[in-house]
Amino acid sequence: MKLAKALNLSSGDSVAFAGAGGKTSAMIALARELDPPVVLTTTTHLGVWQAGFADIHMVVTKPEEIRSDLLNEKKIILVTGPAGDDDRLRGLSGKSLEKLQFLCKQSQVYLLIEADGARLRPVKAPAHYEPVIPTDVDRVVVLAGLTALGKPLDEILVHRPEIFTEVTGLKENEIINAENLVTLLGSEEGGLKGVPDDCKKDLFLNQADDLVLQLNGGWIARKLLDRFDRVLVGSIEKPGSSGEIFSVFSQTAGVILAAGGSERLNTPKQLLDWQGKPFIHQVAQQALEAGLEPLIVVTGAYHDQVVQALAGLPAEIVHNPDWRKGQSTSMKAGLKALPEACGSVMFLLSDQPQISSELIRQLMDRYFQNRNAITAPMVNGQRGNPLLFDQAAFSALAEVKGDRGGRAVINRFEVDWLPWVDRRILLDVDREGDYERLLKAYSLSE
Repeated sequence: MKLAKALNLSSGDSVAFAGAGGKTSAMIALARELDPPVVLTTTTHLGVWQAGFADIHMVVTKPEEIRSDLLNEKKIILVTGPAGDDDRLRGLSGKSLEKLQFLCKQSQVYLLIEADGARLRPVKAPAHYEPVIPTDVDRVVVLAGLTALGKPLDEILVHRPEIFTEVTGLKENEIINAENLVTLLGSEEGGLKGVPDDCKKDLFLNQADDLVLQLNGGWIARKLLDRFDRVLVGSIEKPGSSGEIFSVFSQTAGVILAAGGSERLNTPKQLLDWQGKPFIHQVAQQALEAGLEPLIVVTGAYHDQVVQALAGLPAEIVHNPDWRKGQSTSMKAGLKALPEACGSVMFLLSDQPQISSELIRQLMDRYFQNRNAITAPMVNGQRGNPLLFDQAAFSALAEVKGDRGGRAVINRFEVDWLPWVDRRILLDVDREGDYERLLKAYSLSE
């Protein structure tokens, strides 16, 4: 996966890069992947030698020198202050940067801003005056290099190791581990220092150059999903290389559709027994164990009994008064209850207690790797449940009517099918006899 797809920017976004472990490399790679024009600048400094990646380099000393017609060029445009005696290009002044941001936003041109320096170290703990992030950026991408893992804390690996010690408690020459990076990157004095509250916050764990580092990156990512909107794990080696993003982790919400009246069964299937628990309790428990958050349960018929069956579980209850009009109304009620920043959702059915947390996790991992609009299991050519939808499919889901669910839009998007061998996930409980078949299918393996 390319960096541009992983970040999913919108035209006109301004993006600041902070931290360490490949900021310039990532910024240049992203600039080359986006549709031009793309404007790059810095609030700190760039080496004079680094200007060569741009098609156009414009040096300005005052706002009036920034020309709007420059944005008509379908090229990569670098805008900086003049070079100093140390062969470093200076950042823009406040007024010049404000004008550049305004023009880029007005023309719907991407603006990428290097907002930190790390002296080529893989990890950085910022000083009190760092990073220099404009308050009105749309997104901040914080970087850290995973090559620091398993190595001693010193000034060769960490920029400002004394501050790293203050934040994490790790002492000089002690071995840096994944927990130390979680502490640093999730701290307001570390990775989140200076990041505006109202912008999107992404973390890029770079230098995941082998499988062990990729696995460590995934562990760190999951620990930090409550602090960042998404966490990328990848490897971009040098300026100008496109590199690869292996996984993009983000919070995936779960919605359990549990509003039906079970007319064909003549008993509430949400409350049928599954190994000593009601169906709905088992489905919710598996969803929570897999990491779906938040978990929303849409009720309708048997509302009070379903709520009681969920006692003790951290699920949000949403009552759908229109449940008689079909499954689409419950699906829409679940969508409306999602947090505004939610980027994906998995829909589960209350009559499939056999759906395991392992299947849910594998669907999530598949989505994190490929970020398709829809991710779903496939068993010997047959489509299964549950279905995971990226935000790109939300508007289509909101258009579904009647007694139809997510399958109504499945032909409108590219689906990433997860091969699954257990045919029993295809079973559900709609009519008399289905419940007995489900129980029998699982008693055979006990």
